[in-house]
Amino acid sequence: MQQIEWNDFAKVELRVGRVIAADPFPEARKPAYRLQIDFGPEIGVRKSSAQITALYQPESLVGKLVVAVVNFPPKQIGPIMSECLVTGFHNINGEVTLCIPEHEVPLGTRLL
Repeated sequence: MQQIEWNDFAKVELRVGRVIAADPFPEARKPAYRLQIDFGPEIGVRKSSAQITALYQPESLVGKLVVAVVNFPPKQIGPIMSECLVTGFHNINGEVTLCIPEHEVPLGTRLL
């Protein structure tokens, strides 16, 4: 495993946001959803694409807190511009489960 310095980690802006919209993304190469995530007044609402269709339905995502990287440059994914990277883990079946806070925290809170 490659080691990094604290300053490397400090550059990554991992923030909490709330999913405010989730829709199927049929244009994606792999099954995915288009998400709109509210990171609070400082950052605002960002769009993302997430390959989380195996374990989640769009209606179950709305209102859910998620952890995302908000300081990557925007990336074109099919017809949408992804503005953040939602984090998750592959389970033993290879399905993606979201990285989420266990309790309510203010939108935009940074993971330290």
